[in-house]
Amino acid sequence: MRARQNGSLLVIGLLVPCAAPARAQSNSPMVRPVPAPVVPPPEFARAIARGTRGVTGEPGPRYWQQYARYRLRARLDVATKRLEGTAGIGYLNRSPDTLRTIALHLHQNLHAPGVMRNEAQEVTGGVELRSVSAGGRALAPGTGTPGYAVDGTLLRLRPPAPLLPGDSVDLAIDWSFQVPQSGAGRMGWSRDDVFFIAYWYPHVAVYDDVVGWHTDPYLGSAEFYAGFGDYQVEIEAPDGWIVMGTGGLENEAAVLAEPVRGRLRAAERSDTVVGVITPDLLRGGRVTARSATGWLTWRFAAERVRDVAFSATRGGLWDATRTPVGDRDGDGNVDYARVDALYRADAPLWRHAAGYAQHAIAALSRFTALPYPWPHMSAVEGAGIIGGGMEFPMMTLIGNYNGRSDSALYYVVAHELGHMWVPMTVSTDERRYGWMDEGTTTFNENQVRKEFFPGRNHDEGDQREYVAAARSGYESEMMRWTDYLYPGQGGIASYAKPATTLATLRALLGDSLFLPAYRAYLSRWAFKHPKPWDFFHTVNHVTGRNLDWFWRSWYYETWILDHAVGAVEAGPAGTRIRVEDRGLVPMPARLAVTLASGEVRRPEVPVEHWLGGARAAEVSIPVGLEVVRVEIDPERAFPDVDRGNNLWERTPSRPQ
Repeated sequence: MRARQNGSLLVIGLLVPCAAPARAQSNSPMVRPVPAPVVPPPEFARAIARGTRGVTGEPGPRYWQQYARYRLRARLDVATKRLEGTAGIGYLNRSPDTLRTIALHLHQNLHAPGVMRNEAQEVTGGVELRSVSAGGRALAPGTGTPGYAVDGTLLRLRPPAPLLPGDSVDLAIDWSFQVPQSGAGRMGWSRDDVFFIAYWYPHVAVYDDVVGWHTDPYLGSAEFYAGFGDYQVEIEAPDGWIVMGTGGLENEAAVLAEPVRGRLRAAERSDTVVGVITPDLLRGGRVTARSATGWLTWRFAAERVRDVAFSATRGGLWDATRTPVGDRDGDGNVDYARVDALYRADAPLWRHAAGYAQHAIAALSRFTALPYPWPHMSAVEGAGIIGGGMEFPMMTLIGNYNGRSDSALYYVVAHELGHMWVPMTVSTDERRYGWMDEGTTTFNENQVRKEFFPGRNHDEGDQREYVAAARSGYESEMMRWTDYLYPGQGGIASYAKPATTLATLRALLGDSLFLPAYRAYLSRWAFKHPKPWDFFHTVNHVTGRNLDWFWRSWYYETWILDHAVGAVEAGPAGTRIRVEDRGLVPMPARLAVTLASGEVRRPEVPVEHWLGGARAAEVSIPVGLEVVRVEIDPERAFPDVDRGNNLWERTPSRPQ
């Protein structure tokens, strides 16, 4: 093969083993495995055959997904730290299947005694079901039909009649639970002045076109997989507590004091941060309305979201501003969303949080080419509940980050807000494939960090973290289900490695191919449920390349990348550079060859060479060109596990 560089021809000699490498069983270093094609599992292949998924990575012409309409009412007793709720759920069967059971999640049962979980949790008693009905008929616990059964964090209902395709059923459930202080590090209460209430109501499980009912239990480590729905939510809380929730607040005048409402209106028109609740306002009097009963009811409405959460804060500060998200409605004008930061006075870094959120939402909208779709994004400080951060639609809970740098707070804000794209819009299965949301979001976070803190390589930290794990020899495959990753490997397989792999793919393809493919995946699957193979197929399709070797090597295996400069030899025919592949991941070897004149040439050993089973290649530099330095991947774009063998430099001659 020949590659033209700077007007000269660089001859790459192909050094291959004698035997057919794909079949060889020898332990010889000259023999390497060749990545097998990516073969989706049978259930995904059946979805393609039925026309609900496409081989191009697009939703098929017969794609469908279920839908639900929730009417939730909850009373939060801040004194006893107990929540009582009622739910009316209209469940729509848009599938072609007849459903004889309906599965719901009772996530708070993670805290019930004797329930299976992956890590120690506070035991509060879990969910107390007071009544359950379907189709207007009361259901009793037991094995009969109609009836219901609770199995750990799952509630299975057997309605009076099967749910036919195109039909719907109304469910009604009354329940209560004791709010844990730190529920799996994702919700709870702190110091009697902050509550963050999440995974708090009976939530219909996903029934999709690939698996059917997703009844994987909530074990506390892997997160959530949820369908989309419309929500009407009413939260009763004591006077003086500010409630923020997923959705738009529908009765603002009935719950907020007039000065707060005025400042909120100003914030929604302002490009600079406005103090909605300031220390002066707190000292001056009431921030909420006053009721005769001592309780206020806050009403929120949200459409096409996969979950709802809410916070209740007392005596805290509230900053807000607006942020541009692009043309959300297609009318040619820039649209805006409000961003909020609710925090306590002893979290001083949070004075910057609203500004951080303002930048992150705008930058993420630009980078993904998907405008942020909802009216607000609210970040709540919850030290004592959480150390890092946790995301829910339009809401995130984050620690105070006291003692940390302001850049660290920006990073976590950008990450948690990045989850509004994946999985809140592109609704992936976090329970099985955590890399699809955490890795993608970590990658997106790193891209907007580059804009906020220019001049740094923000992909580098995740690459270093992944390389350290790869070099240790103790690593989980990314495609292993998230609940069953090797101990301590969730941060690698779900965060650092997939983020690094996306950065590697971007470097491999270049922005002209990568960005259209990446954005096509996000656009195709916005408000839908992609599987890993939809992502793989989309990139293959949009780029026009079969990248199965890339998916197999990085996502299914724990192979490593280790290119090396084996030798540099000058002779009468020119200089020969031996490039060796000492790992198992096939990737192009991109060289920077520096000549004595100062010129730098950029030959490349293409990936196809290694896919042929070769372990080494020879790059030839023409006679008369003196080579003084050779480096593989000088930009450090690829996660090579041994940089020490990537560089050769000519040893200076000793003076006579």
